[in-house]
Amino acid sequence: MIVDVVIVGGGLAGSLAAWRLHERRPEVQVRLLEASATLGGNHTWSLHATDVSAAALAWLTPLVGTRWPAHTVAFPGHRRVLDQVYLSLTSHRLHEVISAALGERVRFDTAVEILSPTRVRTSDGDEIEARVVIDARGPAPVAVPLGWQTFLGQEIVCDTPHGVDLPIIMDATVPQAGGYKFVYVLPFTPRRLLVEDTAYADAPGVDEGQARANLAAYIAARGWRVREVVREERGSLPIPLGGTSDAFWPDDVPRLGLRAGLFHPTTGYSLPDAVATADLVAGLNPLSAERVYSEVRQFATTRWQNRAFFRMLNRLLFRAAEPEARARVLEQFYRRSPALIARFYAAELTAFDHLRVLAGRPPVSVRRALAHVRE
Repeated sequence: MIVDVVIVGGGLAGSLAAWRLHERRPEVQVRLLEASATLGGNHTWSLHATDVSAAALAWLTPLVGTRWPAHTVAFPGHRRVLDQVYLSLTSHRLHEVISAALGERVRFDTAVEILSPTRVRTSDGDEIEARVVIDARGPAPVAVPLGWQTFLGQEIVCDTPHGVDLPIIMDATVPQAGGYKFVYVLPFTPRRLLVEDTAYADAPGVDEGQARANLAAYIAARGWRVREVVREERGSLPIPLGGTSDAFWPDDVPRLGLRAGLFHPTTGYSLPDAVATADLVAGLNPLSAERVYSEVRQFATTRWQNRAFFRMLNRLLFRAAEPEARARVLEQFYRRSPALIARFYAAELTAFDHLRVLAGRPPVSVRRALAHVRE
């Protein structure tokens, strides 16, 4: 079989790129190969409306399951509502919309054994030649120093209305032990919630028993009576503390998503970068392995370089602050102006924003902070 584009991996970045390419340029023969039976795995992705352009948000809208006019954060000494639109989409909706749009262009239960910039061989021996092959199979080991955002979430249905109107993207009023801990809450319907036990931790992996106990305590403290746990999702997102983007590009195969280092360094959010690269790939004409590799790598390298300030903040959070004191770093940040916070999530801080983020009495040792700023 010979086609124009093969995208290996039907997660967020791969699915968006295949869908966007098909929608904008239906004449291009695109194939999306996914190792499992559905697209997107078992995930929830979110973003602020200001994280992407209005044009990008418009084409993403069919995938958005829920949007809210604002969101909240909570710390022991500080709570606030931020009047910024927040949106979420689920892997179920992503699969439903994109698999219907692509039809037979998606091959499920298709693991890839070997891939090169222009050829793929599946585990069942099928060989596909293409003008370009793109690797979007999710994170791979990289030689950069990392912290981790780990989480286990439960989507629950309550017996009675839960009373939560807005997302709680960070509730750090929970006990802080062994790292920065918070709970993330998305109210999908009056009786349905996603509740995630989340930590900024020094190592990947989730203690699932402890996480479920933490969620049970949080749910009980709020008086929510659980009728059903619909599903669980879990993960460990890399939070880079340094290094270069070259670590994500060990060969000449074009990459997308986490495999290309395309995610917000501090929050781990990958949806805005996945949207941007979907538009980038769909706009390349003509398509070739060399051009896609060059354009996407340059895009990823530029974003990595422009986000050095965030990696410095990560070092302050993970190395200068004691694990139990990390909540104070985030609490101080969330006292800044809503506009600055919006630019932070969009990874578009100005030089003056850098000064504002670091202003005030530091919640960590000055000596240790300066050492890691200079690193």
